[in-house]
Amino acid sequence: MPDIAFVNDVFLPLSEARVSVEDHGFQFGDGVYELIRVYAGRPFHLTEHLDRLEQSARAVAISVPYTRERWTALVAEAVSRSRYPEAKVYIQLTRGAAPRDHVLASPVLPTVVLTVRALVPPDPVLYARGVDVVTVPDIRWAWCNVKSVSLLANVLAKQQAREKGAFEALFVRDGQVLEGATSNVAVVRDRVLITPPEGPLLLSGVTRKVVLTVAQQAGVAVKEEPLTEADLSTADEVLLTGTTIEVLPVARVDGRPIGAGAPGPVTRLVMDCFRRALA
Repeated sequence: MPDIAFVNDVFLPLSEARVSVEDHGFQFGDGVYELIRVYAGRPFHLTEHLDRLEQSARAVAISVPYTRERWTALVAEAVSRSRYPEAKVYIQLTRGAAPRDHVLASPVLPTVVLTVRALVPPDPVLYARGVDVVTVPDIRWAWCNVKSVSLLANVLAKQQAREKGAFEALFVRDGQVLEGATSNVAVVRDRVLITPPEGPLLLSGVTRKVVLTVAQQAGVAVKEEPLTEADLSTADEVLLTGTTIEVLPVARVDGRPIGAGAPGPVTRLVMDCFRRALA
């Protein structure tokens, strides 16, 4: 099955996709993006992902070239062309291609890139045993709620985690635990699921919202309140949420076991509820 790309109104094999070296996304990291998971050929919460794409674009004054109907049809066609039953759809929207300058001399069309690749989910062992995470200083900019392609700080954090044998890095700013380099984070204390509130310093995760909803439906109390490093290290359970990982238990933070050092009962319940919601 082919990996599919769509670049500025043209479908083609991913291996043949090209954008200009003058593109602002390449030169400046000047763009926004979304990653959408596909289950059994169906994009997961596509409306919410497109809402966020448009919100991010508006926040940084990048024009959105397609209507909602066009985006929806485009994603459906891309998924159909790829024929992957389980896939990930990546959409990137940049300010466009123009001679390199921080300010465009004249308006240009934004660059639209969409790709479809087969989804390779994390090893099931990670869900059974839990993963290691590390904490790192948050050196990102102040609009983390914008899903920007400028991901250098995230790349560095993820690399640092990898070098320490960990799965994820959690950003800490002024003593507050915010989110992971590629995930949202929550803790469980006294069977209450607690996650940092939405705001400019973390991404409004689509999977995060679904997890909070299914947890409440299952009778789990949910709170959105700031988390400190102490809250993290003394939690009964810690879990990550994200498009490709769904709900992933954390066994250790900075080398210290969380609870029994294995997935806890609330995390297992939420994992099960999330997967049932996919049916």
